[in-house]
Amino acid sequence: MVLKQYISLYFFFSCATLVLAQNLVMNPSFEEFKECPNSLGTFGIHVTHWSTPTKGTTDYFNTCSTVMGAPENFKGLQHVKFGSAYAGLYFYAPTDYREYIQVPLRSTLKKGNTYILSFHISLAEGSDFAVKDFGVVLSQKPYDIPTKANLSKGRLFKMSGNLFQSFEINNAQYHKNKTDWLEVKTTVVAKGFERFLILGNLRNNASTRKLKAKRQESKRGSYYYIDMVSLTNRDKSETPKPQIENDSLYVFKNLHFDFDRFTLTKVAKAELAKVQQKLLDNPNLKLEIHGHTDNFGKPSYNKILSEKRAKTIANYFIEVGIVRKRITWYGHGSTKPVADNNSEQGRALNRRAEFILKTQ
Repeated sequence: MVLKQYISLYFFFSCATLVLAQNLVMNPSFEEFKECPNSLGTFGIHVTHWSTPTKGTTDYFNTCSTVMGAPENFKGLQHVKFGSAYAGLYFYAPTDYREYIQVPLRSTLKKGNTYILSFHISLAEGSDFAVKDFGVVLSQKPYDIPTKANLSKGRLFKMSGNLFQSFEINNAQYHKNKTDWLEVKTTVVAKGFERFLILGNLRNNASTRKLKAKRQESKRGSYYYIDMVSLTNRDKSETPKPQIENDSLYVFKNLHFDFDRFTLTKVAKAELAKVQQKLLDNPNLKLEIHGHTDNFGKPSYNKILSEKRAKTIANYFIEVGIVRKRITWYGHGSTKPVADNNSEQGRALNRRAEFILKTQ
């Protein structure tokens, strides 16, 4: 397949992924970052697109770091839910201290439309309390308020010319699970000006509904990890889903491997599940997988690495019930680049996997 045809197919599959997801939150699981976190309070500095609307020092955790890593960090032990990163912030602390996260949306919300907001949380092991309510602010412009206290409506109103709506997600139970991730979900009707999203506890200490999570308090407050923030338009008319055509080559959009690695992330597995469903619906189809690398290293080593990448994907499908004889895989090393290997961005695109659904 010539490069022009490949790029066209890559663009097609990228668009298909976006249509299926329809998430208006940019960098929803904090995978894109400017620098691996190396100290406390760097969320607003290191995470692409995200910021903090106050002077609270929200934390950023990423498996790339030995200081602010995952699953182990200064707040306890928590494996990532999606990808390799998550945020950490105080929902309750002495003197009404609060931390928040803020992000621009891909587009302004449409007036009258209903949107589904969700995110995943886990209470950190070092927390004294679990809280019941999670605050949400949807605003016309971003906030930058010189306070470390809670974002009350009074503080939000002080920024003139910035329309906003705020509300709480009230759960029937306290969010006290310290091992598993819990999805928090609600709906919101847009007023038509909303372009930025803020998450955190909007209440002060006196009004925060909390539950003691330890036998003895250590004044560490209530600290939660957050991952995968999503805001989707429930009222948007169904867009016909692009079909994966048989006997054509496609690149897995969210399956670009880390350097010298061949493991699958949860985000990658979510994409593989779409192809899995296609195979389950069409038992006569066969799957052909092609693994690739960048040009770092010896050609013989890259050939082996690319085969391992392809085999890892094949094993995923076999483990979820696709018959082994329906799957073949190949490794091409660095012999078929689709981007310039002289840049890190280009090398990342070349560390890819492709597939073909074959009718024969």
